[in-house]
Amino acid sequence: MKSEQNHNEISTMRLDKWLWCARFYKTRGLAADAIKGGRILVNEEKPKPSKTIQAGTRLKIRRTPYQFDITIVLLAKSRKSTRDAALLYQESEESIRKREEISARLKLDAINNPRTIGRPTKRDRRHIIRFKTKGNSD
Repeated sequence: MKSEQNHNEISTMRLDKWLWCARFYKTRGLAADAIKGGRILVNEEKPKPSKTIQAGTRLKIRRTPYQFDITIVLLAKSRKSTRDAALLYQESEESIRKREEISARLKLDAINNPRTIGRPTKRDRRHIIRFKTKGNSD
């Protein structure tokens, strides 16, 4: 098992391919577009998709509304399963905490402001009219 793991590891790799292997993006094209759009920083600098990376490289990945601050631990020749892909990088504690706070806030917002789909029904319109006229009759 160890020899298989070492056989799949390499010393340098293109940034867009690594983002795809680590499952941050579904395709290399999407990863390249994110890099070109400035949503990925390598060691605090804006790279090109062909930027060569290695273990120990620090990345900032902005995927609205979250931001990941990670350090690359391993490089892989091919795309891994979700569980194995998580072993390719290590996320900072502060980054994890911020993402959890944002996630909790978004969940709370979703509960407080449920989405409506389409136009209000006749019953909903009656409730709206009743609510609006109730405030005006005082």
